[in-house]
Amino acid sequence: MQWFEAIILGLVQGLTEFLPISSSAHLRIVGEFLPGAQDPGAGFTAITQLGTEAAVLVYFWRDIVRILKAWFSAVFGRGSHTNPHARMGWLIIVGTIPIVVLGLLLEDYIMSTFRSLWIVATTLIAFGILLGFADCIGKQRKPLEQLSVRDGIIFGFAQAMALIPGVSRSGGTITAGLLMGYTREAAARYSFLLAIPAVFGSGFYKLVRAFGEQSGPYSMGHTILATAVGFVVAYVIIGWFLAYVSRNSYTLFVGYRIILGLFVYIMLSFGIINA
Repeated sequence: MQWFEAIILGLVQGLTEFLPISSSAHLRIVGEFLPGAQDPGAGFTAITQLGTEAAVLVYFWRDIVRILKAWFSAVFGRGSHTNPHARMGWLIIVGTIPIVVLGLLLEDYIMSTFRSLWIVATTLIAFGILLGFADCIGKQRKPLEQLSVRDGIIFGFAQAMALIPGVSRSGGTITAGLLMGYTREAAARYSFLLAIPAVFGSGFYKLVRAFGEQSGPYSMGHTILATAVGFVVAYVIIGWFLAYVSRNSYTLFVGYRIILGLFVYIMLSFGIINA
């Protein structure tokens, strides 16, 4: 039965990681409705995100190679730091600092308090409304080429908010991008690129700590299966999402977040699931 649950959770992770609806919230909620009825755990969530982030590496492979080549060339004096790709490398590094610092400082809360379903439901609704507000008032004129150091830091703090399940890594960064005037597609693309070092860092950190111990309900075998399933599903979702946001608003995701948050409130109020 746990192998089946791992497949379900992998599907959920792959479907929700890059949509602004919070994959960690969905894993937390879905876990309560599986036969085991328990939280998959922050470690399981972080490790399965390695699969979905590997999909980003494959999908954006050419962009990533260009960024790395230009950045290393600039660092070792064979290229210019003003090169757009080298500059993007630096901006990704700058934007990653907030989530690294806050992730280490708040690790105990991330593993426990922040995973309360009361908090998850609240952040789903609150940040859903904020995303809708940003989508309505954002000027959506700035392309990714206009990204500045200041904006990169703001993006970074927005990404760090996703340490709380329900906020959404992509939702937080996209909301910040829209409020700063970036186009929907530019905000989404930078969100994907910015997540790479943070997710891989967190995932491998949890992976190393997981060897020799089983802190959650799923073994390493179950976790690897979920990670593989998440990779396949996420690769399909990335292309669909970028195409969707280039033509449509985020209204669909805003409405979904609010409905899901209210649903969780009701389930908790009637004692159907545990916080």
